[in-house]
Amino acid sequence: MKKFIIPIMLGLFAIKATAQETDSSLENRVITTGVPFLLISADARASGMGDIGVATSADAFSQQWNPAKYAFAISKNGVGVTYTPYLSQLVNDIFLGNLTYYNRINERSAFAASLRYFSLGEIELRETADQSPLVVNPNEFTFDASYALRLSERFSMAVTGRYLTSDLKLQVADDDSSSASSFAVDISGYYQSEEVAYDDFDGRWRAGFNVSNIGPKLKYDEVGQENNLPTNLGLGGGFDFILDEYNKVGLTAEFNKLLVPTPQDFDNDGDIDAADDDEYEDISFFSGMFQSFGDAPDGLSEELKEFTWALGAEYVYQDSFSFRTGYFNESEEKGSRKFLSLGAGFKYTSINIDVSYLFSTSKVRSPLEGTLRFGLTFNFGDEYDEY
Repeated sequence: MKKFIIPIMLGLFAIKATAQETDSSLENRVITTGVPFLLISADARASGMGDIGVATSADAFSQQWNPAKYAFAISKNGVGVTYTPYLSQLVNDIFLGNLTYYNRINERSAFAASLRYFSLGEIELRETADQSPLVVNPNEFTFDASYALRLSERFSMAVTGRYLTSDLKLQVADDDSSSASSFAVDISGYYQSEEVAYDDFDGRWRAGFNVSNIGPKLKYDEVGQENNLPTNLGLGGGFDFILDEYNKVGLTAEFNKLLVPTPQDFDNDGDIDAADDDEYEDISFFSGMFQSFGDAPDGLSEELKEFTWALGAEYVYQDSFSFRTGYFNESEEKGSRKFLSLGAGFKYTSINIDVSYLFSTSKVRSPLEGTLRFGLTFNFGDEYDEY
């Protein structure tokens, strides 16, 4: 039997399968998908607020969270670069990198493009302990392009096209391995009110939604398992307290739900087995999106557990310094991701620097525990007056 030295393969599916039991107990129906790295927050600003981005104000990294926000961007052009170490307390060569460019074409529209790359580092493959290893570098990447258009003065929508490739299958001996590819689309919307005068402060309302990663399943070979993409519904709302010309506090809440069917015991034999997996695979990605709202075996109570929620806050001083914090919560039966995050941002002329740090509050250790994430943004061109 072939033996592989794969020290960090547990990171492949850690995002949604962190708390999944090794058996097929019906007590823990965690939803797992292919390319789960699409659910990792790729930018430090959103990460500092508990992975919130659907309804926050526009920035260069809106491509992942809600591209419709680009129609409200202040700067005409922007380039963003981020770096996120992964499993940093175990290894030093797994990371998520992201490069984004946007251009606000005019008062009503904008387009953006981004490249995201997830490297699982170097993995040594051996048949015997004394054999010289075959070194491979599994990786995944996506390329996105989006277009945002204002449908009214205060509301915009966007559509995003995404090409993705997952090259995780390890090639050994005579194994005919190949990468899996697919495509997906996002549909998003964003609302931002005018500045409203209250008794002691001014304020601005924000709201947004994003249905992301709508597309066919991934399949690595003809006889392999089909994997759903992490199709996700994100809903959020927030309010900016504009205290004076120097101080602003933004509060935001966000809810997310995977639009992927819940694993279940189709043949009612008390166990989720291979026959159930085959029937699960027969559910198309499109019908599965709608089925996901009502297929939890324990009814509404379990369906509500498949929602995650997060609260975030951002304090901005003179548009040059920001302090952020947030909390993210997921049911213990559906993944058990729970964490507190802190972040900060610094702006000098047209350059923004963002950092964030995560503290896990769950019994299950987060792969991003103790990780310092970085983001760098260059804004250039004319500025629009949105306020």
